[in-house]
Amino acid sequence: MNAVNTMKMTVCLGEDRLSIEDVVSVAEQTCQVTLSSSPQFLNRIQAGPAFLDKLLKEDGKIYGVTTGYGDSCTVSVPYPLYEELPYHLVRFHGCGLGNILSPVYARSVLCARLSSLAQGYSGVRLELLNQLVDCINAGVVPCIPEEGSVGASGDLTPLSYVAAMLIGERDVLLNGERVNAKSALEQLGITPIDLKPKEPLAIMNGTAMMTGLACIAFKRAQYLAQLATRITGINVLALKGNDYHFDEKLFTVKPHPGQGEIAQWLRQDLNAHEAPRHSERLQDRYSLRCAPHVIGVMQDALPMLRQFIENELNSANDNPIIDGEGEHVLHGGHFYGGHIAFAMDSLKNCVANVADLLDRQMALLMDTKFNHGLPANLSGAKGDRAAINHGFKAVQIGVSAWTAEALKLTMPASVFSRSTECHNQDKVSMGTIAARDCLRVLELTEQVAASVLMAACQGLELRVQNGELNGTELNQIVRQFQNGILNDCGFVEEDRPLENTLRNLVSKIQSRSWELYS
Repeated sequence: MNAVNTMKMTVCLGEDRLSIEDVVSVAEQTCQVTLSSSPQFLNRIQAGPAFLDKLLKEDGKIYGVTTGYGDSCTVSVPYPLYEELPYHLVRFHGCGLGNILSPVYARSVLCARLSSLAQGYSGVRLELLNQLVDCINAGVVPCIPEEGSVGASGDLTPLSYVAAMLIGERDVLLNGERVNAKSALEQLGITPIDLKPKEPLAIMNGTAMMTGLACIAFKRAQYLAQLATRITGINVLALKGNDYHFDEKLFTVKPHPGQGEIAQWLRQDLNAHEAPRHSERLQDRYSLRCAPHVIGVMQDALPMLRQFIENELNSANDNPIIDGEGEHVLHGGHFYGGHIAFAMDSLKNCVANVADLLDRQMALLMDTKFNHGLPANLSGAKGDRAAINHGFKAVQIGVSAWTAEALKLTMPASVFSRSTECHNQDKVSMGTIAARDCLRVLELTEQVAASVLMAACQGLELRVQNGELNGTELNQIVRQFQNGILNDCGFVEEDRPLENTLRNLVSKIQSRSWELYS
């Protein structure tokens, strides 16, 4: 039941476009990163800082190098203080709060920032890129607080922790322990870097936090669409539903491709190519009948969201842009995370709708008025023991709570723009908040999915035990999958605490442990 790992062993930046899968594989430490050795890439990287040095000598005025930052751009910095200025930018942004990003999330941020800087339009030295590569491959990550970014002018405060790590300041996570950055780098044989004037601005003034988190969110949502489909198929069987609701001809007249793919997967799981499975009801309730239409919205949205995320991932998204080869300094707003904000606000809506769908399926399974002969609350107890056993009663309450919280979080974060920094940052994206919201909605929905998956497998097993379904007539892939879940979770005959069982199942979902559909 283990998913096949098709990730690359090495991700090379500076050659091909980086994909969401590349970032996830780096974040999950299934591959390492390297930089291109092509002359074209190296020349482009080296041209940026060389041009800045030339410009500084000739003109003497560069934003963020000889001036303050943001609203302070009109403040000139005298020559003797140029080299101190970058350290002040890093240090005064060290005010993040909230939980610390997990190592997986933090590595996704490092990879996203490295990708942007490796475009060669940020004016940073090759030495800085190499140090980021060394940190990622050595498994050291900065302790990045989740909160403190408005998503324009980039993820300034969270990314200041990346810059701080490179100069040996603040704390990092190394081998699961929180340690001082300087001592961690010493253990790894990495010398803290001396930042050049433009470099901290290049590291911090971009969308790497929201983009890295968006890559993780996308991959989890992609898997969730498949898992929700498999759960629905099992529930159709457990609830004696009709497979003709997913008829191939039916879905040709409303040809959303993702929706059609969900219906195809359901036909496959239900062996719908054989004699159709009918019940006494002409039409099942919506949570079964309309499952392709609900899950299909997310399936159809994913290609568009991939484009948004991967374009951001493969962009130079700081300010100013340094065109070293053409010798231009281009002042703009590429740090604005609007595309990621939209992607994450949209995705969390799709995900929460899947939670709601599964919650409704759970309600059908539990209630003897709607579950077509299954025991109340799916209890597996027999005889007199049935009177004192309650099966999945409390689990359903939990599912309702997690679904409600997921739905509550679907309010778009991007509409809550605030004017800040003396009205210089007067329209901001809130993209990082949107990404964090999306990850929370995913976590809640994965908890719903784990619970409904376990209940669905219990319901199907009850049908088999009662002789209402012949296990050999079921799709053998589905039957094998169900048996694997029952082996992991156990059939619920007598009441027992299910917290640890559900936590283990959630962990398997988040690590995409099962290969579901090719």
